[in-house]
Amino acid sequence: MWITENKLTNTDRPKYGLLEQILSPSNLNRAFKRVRSNKGSGGTDKMEVESLKDYLVENKDQFIQTILDGKYRPNPVRRVEIPKEKGVRKLGIPTVVDRVVQQAIAQVLSPIYEQQFSANSYGFRPGRNAHQALNKCRDYITNGYKYAVDMDLEKFFDTVNQSKLIEVLSRTVKDGRVISLIHKYLNAGVVVRNKFEETEMGVPQGGPLSPLLSNIMLNELDKELERRGHRFVRYADDLVIFCKSKRSADRTLGNIVPHIENKLFLKVNGEKTKVAYIREIKFLGYSFYVHKGEGRLRVHPKSVAKMKERIRTLTSRSNGWGYARRKKALRQYITGWVNYFKLADMKKLLIGIDEWYRRRLRMVIWKLWKLTRTRWRNLIKLGINKYKAWEWANTRKGYWHTAKSFILSRSVTCERLSQAGFVFFSDYYRSVRVII
Repeated sequence: MWITENKLTNTDRPKYGLLEQILSPSNLNRAFKRVRSNKGSGGTDKMEVESLKDYLVENKDQFIQTILDGKYRPNPVRRVEIPKEKGVRKLGIPTVVDRVVQQAIAQVLSPIYEQQFSANSYGFRPGRNAHQALNKCRDYITNGYKYAVDMDLEKFFDTVNQSKLIEVLSRTVKDGRVISLIHKYLNAGVVVRNKFEETEMGVPQGGPLSPLLSNIMLNELDKELERRGHRFVRYADDLVIFCKSKRSADRTLGNIVPHIENKLFLKVNGEKTKVAYIREIKFLGYSFYVHKGEGRLRVHPKSVAKMKERIRTLTSRSNGWGYARRKKALRQYITGWVNYFKLADMKKLLIGIDEWYRRRLRMVIWKLWKLTRTRWRNLIKLGINKYKAWEWANTRKGYWHTAKSFILSRSVTCERLSQAGFVFFSDYYRSVRVII
């Protein structure tokens, strides 16, 4: 193990605290392997993951000692903006070396804080996932909590009060050197279009440490909600508080907002935060309804619209893809989408989606056949009378219109599309659906 060579540890050292645990050979080696497996692009120093091992082997002694002496200065993160539903999400990409240090910190602190975290928190935690959070919501609804406070924390990661976060950390982490190192990462700054900007607020998204720090901060809110006896589910900064009546939900919202803004110094988005009946809210891409007194899950309309937009892109007739590439991309997307939304009742929805999806496939196939003679020959091969095949091969109707014709429905059948290797939503849903 390359990072466990001599001089990394000193058994005669008079002090062995949390920082020494973070910098221990086994922990650093595990952090290095995790960063290497995650890959990802480099930070502001341009070093890529492939160069990380050579750098650490050559500089490990000085690197470790600099951190122990409190002289290590993290590099600023590189700003990357990725589009989201409305606007952009700002990510801060640390250098690969800083990612190793952050990962090492997270690996030591995570088990400590896991003992403190709420059972109602599911995001960025080992052994917990979105499906568990959604099942918890369903259980609350079944028990009569049919109104919800759909809480939206405005630009949470960008507006975290760093002083408050350090105060919360200091209650548990008694090694001041670790607190100082984390503080340095929070204040490392960001490079935006080759220009340095200070980061006096927020926790940069994109590093291994930010999910843990966000949970540590929001655990303060979890504890307050539990102290008040609320039923709630939180996944990262998405929070839903369940109540038995609209009046109770309104009162809950009015009472908890002052605590969030005045005690935790976070900002509640007044436009997006609302009190509503459970079928009107969106949580982790799902919505909810009640059937025979039982809470049930369905796919939120916005999630359906987003999925259809993605299918339009993957079945574009002008992207120049061949059959193999298109089938692979569609298979990966459809299986991933269905596996995430398999808790929802969506059999009828997916049957309708598949009809539309097959029409798009036929449109692409018709475009790929292109020449009149090619279309004529292929239609005959697929069982169409040669005179009718010649008539449709010469059609002047558009691709989308032709894709709905009985000629393509009879020739490019559902069975033939499946045999060709195309995956369909409803078929895959039936194979993975778990009836609870």
